[in-house]
Amino acid sequence: MEKSGSLDDIDLALVHALQLDGRAAFNRIGEILGVSEHTIARRYRRLRAEGLLRVVGVLDGTLYGHTSWAVRLVCTPDAAGPVAEALARRDDTVWVRLTSGGTEIVCGVHAAGEDGGELLLKKLPRTPRLVAMTAHATLHMYAGWRSRVAVLSADQAARLRFVPHQALSPQEPRAAAVSRPESRAVAVDLGEQDRAVLRVLAQDGRTGYGELAAAGRCSQSTVRRRLDQLRGAGALRFDVEIPSRALGYRAEAWLWMKVRPSRLAEVGAALAAHPEVDVAAAITGPSNLMAGVTCRDTQDLYRYLTERVAPLDGVRELETSPVIRTVKRVGAVLP
Repeated sequence: MEKSGSLDDIDLALVHALQLDGRAAFNRIGEILGVSEHTIARRYRRLRAEGLLRVVGVLDGTLYGHTSWAVRLVCTPDAAGPVAEALARRDDTVWVRLTSGGTEIVCGVHAAGEDGGELLLKKLPRTPRLVAMTAHATLHMYAGWRSRVAVLSADQAARLRFVPHQALSPQEPRAAAVSRPESRAVAVDLGEQDRAVLRVLAQDGRTGYGELAAAGRCSQSTVRRRLDQLRGAGALRFDVEIPSRALGYRAEAWLWMKVRPSRLAEVGAALAAHPEVDVAAAITGPSNLMAGVTCRDTQDLYRYLTERVAPLDGVRELETSPVIRTVKRVGAVLP
């Protein structure tokens, strides 16, 4: 396999392994990949230090009554950068991107309840040099933040994929367990101890159990058991952050579409099947469907728009917003 962007074969295999289980032990990853634990640990530390790889713990806010919003802000050219960076530092923003020549900010917000929260209703309208703002509540996800790295064999993936300890019976091998249909995600009651641990995981999903126990003021065995419970219920997942450019992709864009309501579900499902699409969702507002896409270059993006999106029946209008810079990705403020 040729190098993809700045990552080689071992790097890509490590990324894929962490996508399957963000907290998998380095010795287990090394054993399955056929390399030493030292090599895996060294590669992870290098990629982490260079800002190319990060594992973060993400709580499924929809299970706890949170509404997911996509907010579009148009600022004066001198204000977009500072406003984007200020938004990225907020706990209620999940991702922040500069688009459309650097004058527009698109960000994801998780707000408790359906009113959009303090950020939408109070803070943003009073932001100096803010020209326009629209907020779109997510109604349905067709595709959500998936990976572009899949280099491991089916057997390797099965051995690495996370399975809650309580899901395994003494007679059931791990590979058989991962093939079972997944149960529907359910909310698990959270205490202050849980929230303290989750705040640490949101910064570094691979934080050791000792540090997590100290943050939650409990024992390591309690932290292990609680994380297993949250992951098994589908309330907590671990995402792997990696810049698209590191994988050889240099053209990202947000698509805002007006789709005939009778065709909305069909078009959304079609977009979800496209490998170029990272996320696709039905939303409220002037546009009723949004999608984030990643292509190799601008010519590849052009071909995707004209050959894959244009023929979809029901798309009445399409607006393309090229991503200029990602300021925050999956909860992490990026340099």
